Amino acid sequence: MFDIERWQEIFETLSKNKLRTFLTGLSVASGIFILVILLGFSKGIENGVKSEFERDATNLITVWTGVTTKGYKGLNPGRYIQMKNDNFDKISQKYEDNIEYETSLYSIWGAEISYKNESVNYQVRGAMPGHQFIENADMESGRFVNQADLDDTRKVAVIGRKLRQDLFKDEDPINKSITIYGMNFKVIGVFIDPGGEREEQQAYIPITTAQKVFGAGDNIRNMLFTVKMSDNFDEAVALSQNMANAVENELKLMHTVSPDDTSAVRVFNTLDKAKQIYSLVATIQAVFWFVGIGTIIAGIVGVGNIMLIIVKERTKEIGIRKALGALPISIISMILQEAIFVTMFAGLFGLIFGLGLLELVGPQIESDFIKYPQVNFNIALTTVFLLVFAGAFAGFIPAYRAAKIKPIVALRDE
Repeated sequence: MFDIERWQEIFETLSKNKLRTFLTGLSVASGIFILVILLGFSKGIENGVKSEFERDATNLITVWTGVTTKGYKGLNPGRYIQMKNDNFDKISQKYEDNIEYETSLYSIWGAEISYKNESVNYQVRGAMPGHQFIENADMESGRFVNQADLDDTRKVAVIGRKLRQDLFKDEDPINKSITIYGMNFKVIGVFIDPGGEREEQQAYIPITTAQKVFGAGDNIRNMLFTVKMSDNFDEAVALSQNMANAVENELKLMHTVSPDDTSAVRVFNTLDKAKQIYSLVATIQAVFWFVGIGTIIAGIVGVGNIMLIIVKERTKEIGIRKALGALPISIISMILQEAIFVTMFAGLFGLIFGLGLLELVGPQIESDFIKYPQVNFNIALTTVFLLVFAGAFAGFIPAYRAAKIKPIVALRDE
């Protein structure tokens, strides 16, 4: 039942010690505020890391080659390892049960791409149909390269949104012809990529066409595979790492490369890297929680100390109350209400201020690894209620001591 006299008494007591009450509330509010900010930025780091991986498939194995640094089986170092269609086909067939999507690539950097009077120098990549899903690219209009395009060596191109804007402005590019180094290609689609404008400057053509028109023969520059994901993340990482190692060993065997030559054949496994980074993010979040909770505990200890001082100052008053027949439970509730009120008010203030600051500052942060710092409101509110519970516990100890005071002893207190 709401007791207005009790609340008047609480406010009167707090108003008599404004500075002490303010400092106690400030310590609690700052604890919640710091925790909210730390949790917000830990979520921002998590969002940033996820957005970086969303640019391409997370379960991606990328293969490229370089120059041998060691002699092997009578062959001298310094050989450039050139991957071929046959290498890709053999690996693809051998590990098809583990592969989700695949593509070989042949890239031309800074190719001259023109339409009417507009001309740009962007990358052109010969690719397979699976590359759309490996790049997480969505079609804005038209379609991506398909198997028929590869089989018939068609001169077709899929262009990025930025490339479309640069060449076509507001004109619909579908079924229009662009030239790549003076050769005509029909635009069959426009794609958008989560990687942004840098990725959307590119044009994709069938790899068989790229090899033919650019005189590459059966040479390829890269192999890309995505591994079928397991429900268990650790199992998926293990499968991806085993396949990455197997692909590296296969290529070294095909090209007579020393097993310990780390320069000739290079394999990058994004899933293994993702696990390492997510583990780091989890560690950062744990540290942020530890620091935030530590700050809150310091505030709670402050509440407990202040309540001890309040009880000490009001010893004679408590003795009079008990002499007049006040029950121990009423003494305890009186002290607890003060502790809970200070903790609740300060906690909510710190929560609202922290959430408001994140809403204000969050959108202004421009960083690849910190995006949209935010806090789950339910978690934040739960933290405040836990804080109130902790404040009540901190206030209970001095309240219990006050309830145990004998009236005659309390009345003698100076």
